[in-house]
Amino acid sequence: MSESESDDYQVEAPPLSKDDPMRSFLPISFGQKTKEANIAAQIEQTRRQVEPVRPVASKHFDSDVDSDGDSDDSGSSKDEERFPVSHEVVLKTHERVVTSVALDPAGARMITGSLDCTLKLHDFAAMTPTTLRAFKSVDPWETKKSAKSSESHPIQHVEFSRASGSVFLCVTAHPQAKIMSRDGETLTEFVKGDMYLRDMNNTKGHVGEISTGTWHPSDPNTCVTAGSDSTLRIWDINNKRSQKQVIAFKSKALGCAGRTRMTAVAWGTAAQGNSPVLVAAALDGSLVMYGGNGPFTRPTAEVREAHRADTWTGGVDISSDGRMVLTRGGDGLIKLWDTRKFKEPLIKVEHPATSDRFPMTNIRYSPNSSSIITGSASGHLHILNPGNLRPELVTPVTPGVPLIVVDWHPKLNQIITGSANAETHILYSPNISSRGALEVMSRAPKKRHVDDNPDFTMDQSAGISGDSIITPGAMPGNKRGGVTASGKSRDPMRPQVQQITPFMRSQPDEKHISENIPLSRMLHEDPREALLKYADVAKKDPMFTNAWKSTQPVTQFAELSDEEGEEGPDKKKLKR
Repeated sequence: MSESESDDYQVEAPPLSKDDPMRSFLPISFGQKTKEANIAAQIEQTRRQVEPVRPVASKHFDSDVDSDGDSDDSGSSKDEERFPVSHEVVLKTHERVVTSVALDPAGARMITGSLDCTLKLHDFAAMTPTTLRAFKSVDPWETKKSAKSSESHPIQHVEFSRASGSVFLCVTAHPQAKIMSRDGETLTEFVKGDMYLRDMNNTKGHVGEISTGTWHPSDPNTCVTAGSDSTLRIWDINNKRSQKQVIAFKSKALGCAGRTRMTAVAWGTAAQGNSPVLVAAALDGSLVMYGGNGPFTRPTAEVREAHRADTWTGGVDISSDGRMVLTRGGDGLIKLWDTRKFKEPLIKVEHPATSDRFPMTNIRYSPNSSSIITGSASGHLHILNPGNLRPELVTPVTPGVPLIVVDWHPKLNQIITGSANAETHILYSPNISSRGALEVMSRAPKKRHVDDNPDFTMDQSAGISGDSIITPGAMPGNKRGGVTASGKSRDPMRPQVQQITPFMRSQPDEKHISENIPLSRMLHEDPREALLKYADVAKKDPMFTNAWKSTQPVTQFAELSDEEGEEGPDKKKLKR
């Protein structure tokens, strides 16, 4: 529900006495008569008007299940009880395509990333039916912007840590990933590797754009990132100077010289006491699987032609028991794999791909792996059966606009989607969902007092409120604005702003040097004085010449007169 559709807030006016003549000019009743909010009516306003579609079974390959698609009239009511799709709340906080959505484990905070290079932070506890907006907008690279150069990168992937949700992984179209706090502050910025090294095992970070990343299923301090330099790098978030381990994938496809882009990665939980599973997809169509706890020298299984080469496999997910792997490729196929027989897919079905325009389109298991959700190019949400990949429910979310990312929160039991029209939809059901969007719509609309209107309480000429406290000399007219010809401010109390010259833009600041360059304090030391500290020690206890100390010959220099020294040797005459 947008802000324009929910303007039924109550305006509180100053009370009037019974004999006040102003009462004759006021209506008897205005707006909402009671102070109680009609919660049921608010929730009913968010009911989706579209009817879910029960489609005919799509074309299957290599499936032993029959393809008869039965549909009955009672199916829609049963689906509403099974899936939280009966109601929705729409958030319009971005300006471009929503590429990633993430919720913390408690379901209290939601973060969305977009191609507009910003992160939007939403807090369900602070939103009401009339204030559906983000409380903070963050640009991860805002601190590196200068006066004449703006460094911003599209958001590729955001994901909260699985343990506490106090931090989240932010992946942008840049070789350096970031670990940020839940309030949007940068805590760790991983180092960038040396692009001139051929062996990727010797670089301390990615040398190309990072595609995506994810967290370790049990270790809250470990994450993995997949980059265009044909590597997967496992990081310890407490050490930003170098990765923990490097998995260099060597492609066997023709014409790629052993390198390819890593497009997707998933780190699944252990299956019945076994080690976790790490699965990654590459641009050459390969699908590789590693043991989640290492060693990562060789993959435990590899499929060379899992999807068509040179198509972006943007969706990889692992079931909750760690046995099944789900992939969605840019070739228009969804495939189901078994980790115990990781050679051929169990089932593969056709599904319209959106990877040609939006390669970050994903596919996800439901919290208990009882369903599979993904979007489509037509703007429909597809809920598939995990056993045969048949669509159990197809419902339009943004008709005609591609649905890019989806997520299903386990505690809220709500589905969050991000679309190409910059909208974020939260699908829920009042019967089976809890908190989240349901809690937002269960609150009373925010009351607005007549004094909240700045047109009535602000001095439009001065731009200040009537009850504000003004210190001496704080009025705008008392300050001498502008700058002189030399660039200094006319205001004597204002410090001079340092000018940004081309030389200064190319030089890092002292804080960056001290934090990221080892032994940077030696730049301020005199090398001659530093060496002379050890002159007496070297003379008393020589380390390298101690063996021939007693037999060391005495150096004798030839004695030259002043005239010979000035004349010097005869120089050869130049031929003309």
